[in-house]
Formats: sequence, structure tokens, C-alpha cells
Amino acid sequence: MNLFSDGNNIEIGSPILDKVFVEATIMKQFKGDKVIAFKMKAKKRYRRKIGSRPFLTLLHPDKISTE
Repeated sequence: MNLFSDGNNIEIGSPILDKVFVEATIMKQFKGDKVIAFKMKAKKRYRRKIGSRPFLTLLHPDKISTE
């Protein structure tokens, strides 16, 4: 976590806060939209089209706590 606020106090990490923990539940795992990488060299008849669908995870944060 980079920033934590309990209503009165604000803590800013550089780069992260070590004493803040987040508990989360995995709601869904799915494949995202297709990402296409296209390579082409002009005047050489070289064309390569590569596509992939990355796996994505949807998280629901349940609890944010400090030590």
C-alpha cells in the first residue's frame, strides 16, 4: 500500500507501507480481450501477427488492517 488513512491520520509510504495489510477475496478469474502484436517490415514482405489473451483476476478487498 502506498497511502493509508484512518479518518484522522494519513500515512504515506515511500515506496510502500510495511505495517499495512490488505485481505482480499478472489471473485472471478477470466481471460481478457485479445492483445495483438503486429510486426511488419516495409518492402520486404515480412508480416507477423501474434495474439494472446491475458488471464485477469477480479479481487474484492475485505479488510485493511495495521499491526
